[in-house]
Amino acid sequence: MSEIKVPDLGESISEGTIYKWLVKEGDTVGQGDVLAELETDKVNLEISAEEDGVISSILRQAGENVAVGEAIGIIGSAAGAGAASGGKPAADSAPQSGSAPAAAASAAAAEPAAAVTAPAAAEGAAAGTAALASPGARKLARERGIDLGEVSARDPIGRIGQADVDGHGAAGPQAAAPAAPAAVRPEPAKPAPPAAGKAPHAEDGKATERKRMSRRRLTIASRLVEAQQTAAMLTTFNEVDMTAILDIRKRRKDAFKEKHEVGLGFMSFFTKAVIGALKAYPMLNAEIDGEDLLLKKYYDIGIAVAAKEGLVVPVVRDADRLSFPEIERRIGELASKARANTLSLPELQGGTFTITNGGVFGSLLSTPILNTPQVGILGMHKIQLRPIALDEERTVNRPMMYIALSYDHRIVDGSEAVSFLVRVKELLEDPESLLLEG
Repeated sequence: MSEIKVPDLGESISEGTIYKWLVKEGDTVGQGDVLAELETDKVNLEISAEEDGVISSILRQAGENVAVGEAIGIIGSAAGAGAASGGKPAADSAPQSGSAPAAAASAAAAEPAAAVTAPAAAEGAAAGTAALASPGARKLARERGIDLGEVSARDPIGRIGQADVDGHGAAGPQAAAPAAPAAVRPEPAKPAPPAAGKAPHAEDGKATERKRMSRRRLTIASRLVEAQQTAAMLTTFNEVDMTAILDIRKRRKDAFKEKHEVGLGFMSFFTKAVIGALKAYPMLNAEIDGEDLLLKKYYDIGIAVAAKEGLVVPVVRDADRLSFPEIERRIGELASKARANTLSLPELQGGTFTITNGGVFGSLLSTPILNTPQVGILGMHKIQLRPIALDEERTVNRPMMYIALSYDHRIVDGSEAVSFLVRVKELLEDPESLLLEG
């Protein structure tokens, strides 16, 4: 008999949510078979069987939060599936998943699981409170000996972030004590709706549907709110005449694809232009670490990708060392993996600057939110023909794109941000100059 445990999820990730079970009690499994899918803050991971046997008990159900190393099920020996094994005949003999003995075995086996999760629940005033804290917040609270039940959440959805724990620790337990009720703010008394389907609203009688937010959507919400609360975020705008780039793509796209087996898109031009501007204005490639600045001498560019489960930002490593076809190929690979939900954690971690393209959805103008702890993000938008005055007498229609730079004003001055965006514009409008920005 062996336990099915939550595997190590990588640095900074200490918990996940069971997305779904792919087996049920009584199923025979082999070593390496996928048993369940686990949703983390960043990616979905598969949990596989470590030995042959029979699923004798499922301890945690889909939708429940589980910690790294926690037992979520039990695999019994195949030989003992119909007989007593290890002093627990009910636990290892579950031929009918709906039988009374199987239900009793499942209930009995659930007791160790409760003991395993007790330390995690003890981090807050109640289990519900603990479930609403980010993994980073849990870790920080453990290190500082802070009770999460006493930490006030500034997040509108009630999720406790690292900044909340950090602020609580700075204020001290006496100052934080009055804020304890705010920690349980997300769970006010409310009528219990049906688990699924539509239910009439209590006030107006109109049909509504209640749907649980995924862990990733909760994480996205928490990080975006945290970015707005912790960074002094401003946005500056400019516009780019895309005539030269469109002309190069028109003339070279067939030969480029034939030679490199990848299309010549816009992202390689923008990635190269951003790197050229970052080299000229290195503060946009920095990070705040307490009272210090980390000036990064490498260029790992995050590319925002809209996936089914929510926005993800895979990272193109050492993008300054890559050629145009290598950048296009790498971005294509990461985007495909993002949409197939097969990105690995290392492919999502780090990054020094981010590019996001709302233009593919028709956005004409927007203010992108920082991907903290980065201090800069460039927003691309829709290309649109607009009349442009060449001089006092001549006006022509040109394919124009608005670009937006959101930046952290704590370390990036307005003049530097504006100059950075102007440099990006200059490089894009003279694409041949990108070859000199190595």
